[in-house]
Amino acid sequence: MSKVMLIGGSGFVGSHLCEHLVRAGWQITLLTRRASQARHLQHLPGLTVQVADVHDETALRRLLPGHGAVVNLVAILHGDAPAFERAHVELPTRLASACLASGVPRLVHISALGADAEQPQAAPSLYLRSKSQGEAALRAAAGLRLSVLRPSVIYGAEDRFLNLFARLQRVFPVLPLAAAHARFQPVWVVDVAQAIVRCLHDRHTVGQTYELCGPDILSLRQLVQLAGRASRGSARPVIGLPPVLGRLQARLMELAPGAPLMSRDNLDSMSIDNVCSGQRPGLAALGIVPAAVAAVAPGYLGRH
Repeated sequence: MSKVMLIGGSGFVGSHLCEHLVRAGWQITLLTRRASQARHLQHLPGLTVQVADVHDETALRRLLPGHGAVVNLVAILHGDAPAFERAHVELPTRLASACLASGVPRLVHISALGADAEQPQAAPSLYLRSKSQGEAALRAAAGLRLSVLRPSVIYGAEDRFLNLFARLQRVFPVLPLAAAHARFQPVWVVDVAQAIVRCLHDRHTVGQTYELCGPDILSLRQLVQLAGRASRGSARPVIGLPPVLGRLQARLMELAPGAPLMSRDNLDSMSIDNVCSGQRPGLAALGIVPAAVAAVAPGYLGRH
């Protein structure tokens, strides 16, 4: 039985991935700063929670030996330039160094649709630029057996995307929406988890970059309306905001306590379509038929 280490594996995608890896016969080491963050996964057979700082290369080198592969799921959506740099560039760089030094060169890295390792500075947002730079750093690590997955926006029962839109429509009679015409190709979290498992099993995925998208291209407005219909039977009216008002809305959200619902950097990311280019292999190349959001989302949004 092979062992895999998950970095950032206690979150939304990682929780689904753990279940799929267990079914596939993998032993899992889940690296986390706080054991409490992985409490919901500790019942899984063959899963070990290891408390450590994922940014500590010495700790990574100490814990990596004995594993067959590593999956990096660490990502943040909000923050300033240093925060994005630390999570998306410095961590992958340290992880690549630790993997090579520990004799565990196999790495599956979860990036983002819109990232461009060849032209990192061409990306429109801090988020996408840092994701691009992280990919570039990994590709520069000689000897690393790397597979990169670039998903579109990921949805599923515990997502903070469609669930958020459903909750907002329980409260507000009208939804003013920035970037209402931004286009996405949402991908189901189960399909993403299966893609990661396929990469771990198939040596032919080494050196490849996959774009992970569902079958449908929808605007942000359409996704909000879908969430409304699925959760309450009808969608609230959506008022698309012009760019100036949209940025003002995002700025006000940034000033609110806690993680913002939307930031100006999010708007910058949405200035380009979040859809598959067709120039890279996708889920079909991994033998996966992607699920349609309209077929999956009502099943969990109906709880609202």
